[in-house]
Formats: sequence, structure tokens, C-alpha cells
Amino acid sequence: MSYREIDAVVIGAGQAGLSTAYHLRRDGVGFVLLDHADGPGGAWRYRWDSLVLGRTHRIHDLPGMPLPPADPDTPASRVVAGYFGAYERRFELPVRRPVDVRSVRRGNDRLLVDTSAGGWAARAVVNATGTWERPYWPAYPGRASFTGRQLHTADYRSADEFAGRHVVVVGGGASATQLLAEISLVTSTTWVTRRPPVFRDEPFGEDLGRAAVAEVDRRVRAGLPPGSVVSATGLVPDERVRAAMRRGALHRLPMFDRITPTGIAWDEPVEGRRELATDVILWCTGFRPVLSHLAPLRLREPGGGIRVENTRAVAEPRLFLVGYGPSASTIGANRAGRVAARGVRALLPAPATAAA
Repeated sequence: MSYREIDAVVIGAGQAGLSTAYHLRRDGVGFVLLDHADGPGGAWRYRWDSLVLGRTHRIHDLPGMPLPPADPDTPASRVVAGYFGAYERRFELPVRRPVDVRSVRRGNDRLLVDTSAGGWAARAVVNATGTWERPYWPAYPGRASFTGRQLHTADYRSADEFAGRHVVVVGGGASATQLLAEISLVTSTTWVTRRPPVFRDEPFGEDLGRAAVAEVDRRVRAGLPPGSVVSATGLVPDERVRAAMRRGALHRLPMFDRITPTGIAWDEPVEGRRELATDVILWCTGFRPVLSHLAPLRLREPGGGIRVENTRAVAEPRLFLVGYGPSASTIGANRAGRVAARGVRALLPAPATAAA
């Protein structure tokens, strides 16, 4: 394969990738932005329609262009996809899609990026692939024997498709409580989690956010997997979730021990029973970072994570990870994009080459 030489390759055109691209463009860095999807919007383009703009956690503005006012009842997927697309056009970002990045490996003095659209030899690579395309399905005995339907948060579209069917929702995060609040309006549900959920009465403020980010940052610097933000912050219910709590839909049961062909089962009785028949198991069990294409770089630490400091991979200083660990939020992604772009610029000889 022949490789086109370039200053930087950015992988992923979600919030983190677009933020990075903005700063690289402003600094005159030659780069290409590779995106797996067939259109703009990042992970937002795949969210269910009932997740309207007014029900999302705040979507922070991308640098240089605020999110235009929009009807809060419009699906967030539509609003954000339109916003990201307009952003790409306004700043003439060199986006190529759909492109599958197959591997990133070391060359002599550059990183070699192999893709479905050919290869690039880059002085630096910024990985902004997020997590949406790697849903986490925990292993449980008997899961393959279940004769009903199993799906993940990533597959969810509408509560209406479950009408008349009993649904077991697995997971203790915000997506589990939000989907329970919806599904429990149209059918019977059961909620199971590994640990008792911790609900917070006070709003999610800056102090709590900083504490959560600091904990995730500590883990990433130590080479551990980033972990769940909810484990550090607890759950902050919105009014729909509070309404579900009042009608008893968020009555939590402990995690089951196995799955049967017709439902779930516990080794010890739970509320007087060992088994529960169900039609659907909805796994709201989160996502893992999409990093398999980085495997040739051998970045994994003994703790299972990639050690990152100020967005730079410690084991490969030409690689930057944004939207990973402490920057896996809209506001964090913006800051990480700026930091990563500054790091990329520091690696380049002056003057930088022209943009792709």
C-alpha cells in the first residue's frame, strides 16, 4: 500500500474530533478527518427519537460556532446531526466518509494509518472514535439459551415496540432509568442492577462534575480503564424519571445469577421467588472505547487501560486520545480537542504543510 504523507490524521467526527479539527485548521496544520459514519452527527445520529433535545444533558457548543436555537421537542439526533454538518461546512473541514480505519501502526518516523480509502503516513494521529459502536454485553450463564428478545441501549428505538411484553432492564446508569421511565408507561418492567443505585437530590453542578472528571483522570493516568462516570456522581433524575419512581417503576432488584430460556433466575430467593419470566432483556450496560484499530501499537497497560496524560498516549507520544477517559463528555471533548491540537502542532516542523 502506498501512503500519502500528511501532518495529522483525526479519526472520528463527533464532538471531540470536530473540536480538534477546528483548532488544527486554525493553526494551519495539514490534516484529514476520517469518519466511519455515512453522515455527520457522531454517535448522536443513532439516538432514539424520544430522546428530544429538551431531555438531554447539556450539549455544549463546538468552538467558534454556537448551537443554534431549536425546538426542545425535536429529536436530539436530528438537531445535533444538522449542527455538526453545518459546522463541517462552515469551517471547511476536510472530512472523508464513510471510511473504516483498520489499523494504526508505527512506521520509521510516522504513524501509518491503514483504511478502506487507502493509507496515510502521519506525523501525529488524534483518535476520537468514542464508544457508541462498541456496546458492552456482559457474559451471564444461559444468555445464549434465552428464547425471547435481547437488545442493547444502542439498538433501542421506541417503547411502543414492547407493548404487551414484559421487559427486564439491566443496568444502573442514566440510560437505564430514562428508558425504564419510557417503557414502563406502555408495559410491565423489572429493573435489575449489580449495585443499589444512588440517586442525588441536588443538581449536577460544577463541583460534582470536577470530582467525577478527576477520578476518571486518575484512573487513565494509572493505565486503568476509565470506569463509569455514574459510579463517581450517582444518578440525577429528571422529572420523567421522578414520575417513574413515584409510580414504582424504579423498584430495583439485585442482579440475576443466570438466564433461562424463558427469563432470569437467582440462586437465592429475591422477594420470595427464584425465577422471573420475561419476554425481553434490555441491556443498558454501557459502552467501551473503540480502540481495536490501535492494537498494533501495543498501548495496553497491565491494568487493562491506555495510559494517557493531557490527551497524549504515554507509550506513543505521536498519538492523542480525545473523547477518552476524562474527556468523554461534550465539554471535556472541547477542551481535549484544544489540548490535542496544541500537542500535534508541537510535533511539527515549521511551517506546517497545507491542509488536505
